[in-house]
Amino acid sequence: MEYSNQFRTETDSLGEINVPKSAYYGAQTQRAINNFQISGKRLPKSFIKAQGIIKVSAAVTNMELGMLSKTSGEAIIQAAQEVIDGKWDDQFVVDIYQAGAGTSQNMNMNEVIAHRASEILDGYRHSHHVHPNDHVNMNQSTNDTFHAAIHLAAIEMINQKLLPSIQNLKDELEKKSIELMPIRKSGRTHLHDAIPIRLGQEFSGYAATINTAYEQILKNADALYEIGLGGTAIGTRMNLPPEYIPKIMKEVCERTGLPFREPPNMFQFMQNTNAPIRTMLALKELCIHLIKITSDLRLLASGPRTGLAEITLPSVQPGSTIMPGKVNPAILEMTHMVCCQIIGYEAAMTTAGIAGQLEINVMMPIIAHTLLESIELLSNAIPTLVSKCIIGIQGNEMICNKYMHESLALVTALSPIMGYDRAAKIGKQADEENVTIKQVLQQKNLLTPEIEKALDPNRMV
Repeated sequence: MEYSNQFRTETDSLGEINVPKSAYYGAQTQRAINNFQISGKRLPKSFIKAQGIIKVSAAVTNMELGMLSKTSGEAIIQAAQEVIDGKWDDQFVVDIYQAGAGTSQNMNMNEVIAHRASEILDGYRHSHHVHPNDHVNMNQSTNDTFHAAIHLAAIEMINQKLLPSIQNLKDELEKKSIELMPIRKSGRTHLHDAIPIRLGQEFSGYAATINTAYEQILKNADALYEIGLGGTAIGTRMNLPPEYIPKIMKEVCERTGLPFREPPNMFQFMQNTNAPIRTMLALKELCIHLIKITSDLRLLASGPRTGLAEITLPSVQPGSTIMPGKVNPAILEMTHMVCCQIIGYEAAMTTAGIAGQLEINVMMPIIAHTLLESIELLSNAIPTLVSKCIIGIQGNEMICNKYMHESLALVTALSPIMGYDRAAKIGKQADEENVTIKQVLQQKNLLTPEIEKALDPNRMV
């Protein structure tokens, strides 16, 4: 190994390559850096942490099995724990658009841990006292560990960040529903007049919709607890001691506090990306509902003088560089944009999922990126939606009441009394003359006490 002022020369199976002298990564990572200058994006810290947990668990297991010396094993455990703690985040430098299956990413992890472990042992990070493949990657393959790391990272983020955020959104919508329940208003179908509804009832529908999405994510994400550690290259467990899988599974469960389990069929796990696909579908469904809800709220808040203006949103920032004083529904627009991005990511996930061939799906890096990025985006956007918008929504009872009493759909109450056809003619006349249903009935001397009682919109909700 030769050194210059800024670089050292390392060797791999393809020959020599210069690597920055200060780097903990090695030759294979450097080749990936040189080959894949695509997006400048890296896999997130959650994924790096998950890889670190797997490397620690493998080292503990291999030491217990007598395959890894105590000296090397303890150094690997310390180095991997530092990775888990985020100490070496700047050393994970491979672009998300990289060689298939994530081999470059796995070698980036192996090399950083190996060099740091060597440094722990003899103070010299590039001595190769600990080897990235022979020691750090012992009894592992990219194909089983990268796949498993996706599951680890995703389910941790879902449990710790996403599900609590969704639960809080549901809770706040329920609170808002109770608060707004006294306000009656005109319903709308096809964006046209419909029979009356309570404003709180609309919000109760939003809350129930979010709760259903929460339950679907919880159900679909359960498959993420299946991790195929020990499948090695294609699921055959080649070179693996029989005790390895139960031991490493136990170690991962203890270190994460999560109930990971072996897949029913290791080959299915290696060949497919079932759990990420299912989870992504549930995230897409949540986004569809969030777009509907945020679009509704934008309509209900439109105005303030020329729109519906049935609700008022909190003002969070100026809305125009040319129109003074204008305030836009910024938080709702942000949420809609996030959801558009995630729906696009789901399409990427689908395309990557159908790219599996024979014993493996090599699109793992983009699958990891799309799933973890989606969870992160939603975990950040939803609390912002709640704190900066939902909590501060106010109902405009005066406007709601005005629209309700002018609604042509009130004629629906006349159908049981005078029949559908006759009621329709009254509604049509009110529309043509731009008057209320009650005014038409007064013109025709039809406003009996029974009909007046039936037309009271407060009795319709």
